[in-house]
Amino acid sequence: MAKENCKCVRADKPGLQMAVGMAIVTGMSVQTKHRFSVKEYYRMAETGVLRPDARVELLNGEIIDMSPIGPFHGSITKYLNQIFTTAARGRWIMAVQDPVRLDDHSEPQPDLMLLKPVADFYRKRHPGPGDVFLLIEVSDTSLATDQEEKLPAYGRAGIKEVWIVNLAEQTIEVYREPHFTGYGSKTILRAGDIAAPQAFPDLAVNVAELLKR
Repeated sequence: MAKENCKCVRADKPGLQMAVGMAIVTGMSVQTKHRFSVKEYYRMAETGVLRPDARVELLNGEIIDMSPIGPFHGSITKYLNQIFTTAARGRWIMAVQDPVRLDDHSEPQPDLMLLKPVADFYRKRHPGPGDVFLLIEVSDTSLATDQEEKLPAYGRAGIKEVWIVNLAEQTIEVYREPHFTGYGSKTILRAGDIAAPQAFPDLAVNVAELLKR
């Protein structure tokens, strides 16, 4: 190959070289996409490639931007947090917008999770799929990502139950029976219905009360 037909793309920041893969072969560019691991993701934060205030999460090896949280979204999260915290009585630990380690290439940050109680409150690790009783995404502008990308990832990882609080349609989508491509069971709850986690059927959430504006 003649030298003039070969160009290199170089990154000066540590860790950024992992994200850049470009070779130009005989005048035609061939792009390669790097699939980040959780370890690389944290290394990028440590070295400044990711800003300390960056609102991002790792999903299927890709670093994706998290949608801004509007007032209605925020109020729904606070409402559910209060209900679940009050009813817990030591049966679960509440996690609000905290990471869950799905596998070596995914560590998303759902809006809420009900976690199995552990003595150290997950001080030495993030919770994994087996620690999650219920995972909740509150979805407005993030709805497509939550339904099409995050939900299949949660199913593959074996998260037992996921709720998508669909703000646009004023519904709660309840997903159970995880499998490799998503979930075998989907139920849509509307005003007049009561949502309750499978693991804790006494924990009732009034859909109309939750979603009223």
